[in-house]
Amino acid sequence: MIGCQDRNPLVSIVVPTFNHAKYLPEAIDSLLGQSYSNLEIIILDDGSTDNTRTILEGYGNKIRWETQSNMGHSRTLNKGWRMSRGDVIGYLNADDILYPDAIRISVEYLQDNASAVGCYPNFLIIDPDSRRVRSVSAPSFDIYKMITQFECAPGPGALFLKSAFERAGGWNEELKQTQDFEYWLRLARYGNLIHIPFELAAFRVHERSQSFGNIAFAAADEPIAVIESYYQNNQIPEELLHIKKQALANAHFVAAQLHLRSARYWPAIIRIADAISMSPISFCSKRILRVLAHGLFYRPLHRLSWLLRRS
Repeated sequence: MIGCQDRNPLVSIVVPTFNHAKYLPEAIDSLLGQSYSNLEIIILDDGSTDNTRTILEGYGNKIRWETQSNMGHSRTLNKGWRMSRGDVIGYLNADDILYPDAIRISVEYLQDNASAVGCYPNFLIIDPDSRRVRSVSAPSFDIYKMITQFECAPGPGALFLKSAFERAGGWNEELKQTQDFEYWLRLARYGNLIHIPFELAAFRVHERSQSFGNIAFAAADEPIAVIESYYQNNQIPEELLHIKKQALANAHFVAAQLHLRSARYWPAIIRIADAISMSPISFCSKRILRVLAHGLFYRPLHRLSWLLRRS
């Protein structure tokens, strides 16, 4: 059965944290300040070497927490979700924020959509000092766009049913860069992911955030591996079978973007050449040019923005 049947379900939010003591209190306080009261907060300290433990001890019994040896983001999330008691589950990165009505509104959307296995809102991008950078209006969930444009619609604030998690399995613990993308693709086999057209979360970009730092070589190539794996599955919707080359070409462009962000120019050129050989027309799209420009200028533009805001 899919859909949220309970009118007041327990919601479990897992917060994995590794050396994010600077931002962790803001994340926890945003959960404690929720207007939805039936909430379980699970903080998993993944081997931090800063003062994270002291911060967690200061919250007493308001949260459920434990410290562990470092095991990585995906494995930590899977552990937290398996130990959770809620019928609805989600996560919050230790440097992100949920707005006060986020969980209440999300639960209402799950209750009002009988075919839903999850939901996700619009969100705000904030800088290291919690200042507004820009709003992100997340698109409606669309498998076709995910495959052909590598569009990952769900972002911060996403919730999903524990029952769907138990069917789909957890995040792929081998992936380091695209684990969320791969998971939403897999979860969507069991029901719909509903877009909430309200800004309910904030995503922080800073020097130590995963989306900002250097990306390992293998992690940069994950988009290719994810699409190849997707097409090896025998449950592919028929309308997606004929776009395999386009999907793989786009995955190579995204891999090129990630290599560019880490200043690996020759691997990026090779991925671009492979993409063009698979789907020459793809190189003409404006989106691909934006993808490549993003790879080159993402970090310099953010650093310039932070400098200007602080001056």
